[in-house]
Amino acid sequence: MTDINGRVKREFEKNLDLVTELSHRISAHPEPAFEEHETSAAIVAALENSGDFTIEKGVADLPTAFVASAGSGDLVFGVCAEMDALPGIGHGCGHNVIAASAVGAALALAPFADELGLTVRVFGTPAEESGTGKEIMVNRGVFDGTHAAIMVHPSLKDVVTPQLRAARSWRVTYTGRGGHASRPWSALNAADATVVAQTAIGLLRQQLRDGIRVHHVVKEAGSAVNVIADHAVVDCMIRGDTINEVDEVWERVRRCFDAGAIATGTGVEFTSLPSVYREFRHDQDLAPIFESHAKAIGRTFPDYPDKTFGSTDMGNVSLRIPALHPMLSFDLPTEEGNHTAAFAAAAAGPEGDRFVHDGGLAMALTIADVAQSGPVRRRLIGRASTS
Repeated sequence: MTDINGRVKREFEKNLDLVTELSHRISAHPEPAFEEHETSAAIVAALENSGDFTIEKGVADLPTAFVASAGSGDLVFGVCAEMDALPGIGHGCGHNVIAASAVGAALALAPFADELGLTVRVFGTPAEESGTGKEIMVNRGVFDGTHAAIMVHPSLKDVVTPQLRAARSWRVTYTGRGGHASRPWSALNAADATVVAQTAIGLLRQQLRDGIRVHHVVKEAGSAVNVIADHAVVDCMIRGDTINEVDEVWERVRRCFDAGAIATGTGVEFTSLPSVYREFRHDQDLAPIFESHAKAIGRTFPDYPDKTFGSTDMGNVSLRIPALHPMLSFDLPTEEGNHTAAFAAAAAGPEGDRFVHDGGLAMALTIADVAQSGPVRRRLIGRASTS
């Protein structure tokens, strides 16, 4: 294994133009959750064309999901490639650079996988933004037999172990009785129910623990100013440190929505939405290895007082197998964070290209080091055999 890391690095640099172009292609053709057909095909083609990977498509009964494998070693290490874009914004969460960096890391490792005793897997994971594709894949056994997984995400900060929070969503539907606004006494106003609920939630927030977030948006509440709405729909998301905390807070928030129904005499129905983001558990052996390689590439990791970010279904993976989800920064003003048009533009430009290089290379070298580290390797393999 003489200078294996040097050979991995040279292989990475050899493929850098290819994976950078892949990032640009994905950025130019954004596709929303579960519809990432062109994106998935482009990633699969890049891996297939190397000649090192076998591909299983349509895993977990998800048409755009896939698993690509190279090598036959007993240590199985996965790299996750997120694919979906945000409706109306495009890749404002940088999934184009996430996918490209994952491909870059995998292509760099594949020629040396057997020498390292590795099986390298690339997981094409749809619907991170909505639908939590990884939750579906985890529940259907796609990650079974994998000893660890990693991905790198763009943000405005360089953080190795960000705090990534749990979240769950619900849809609330009010049903009233419509009528003309000139004769309101016979109507039951579903739109008014949303106002009562939002007011109650606003008052509830002062009673919630610091860090709890209750997001909601009125999706429907009538269509004409002179017609009393007989139907209204609200989507609600709650974030907390754990999924259990989220569910506990929901019981209090649900009563706020009940209050809207009681006050207006309308009916109310609750539906759990499929997006389930579980808390993230970072592997403490993987973190320092990644940090050392990212620093050698030129990244810095200040001791930020706030390392809290949003939610990700990579947390769902981390509760099943050891995982790591570092953040690497784009150089943008603080107001131009994720889920903005400016962030999407950065992901398509030089900042995104820098991310693909730094994130992909740091992941490849991290995995190579883990494969060569007796204690970490034995722990990961041994943990799987006893779980």
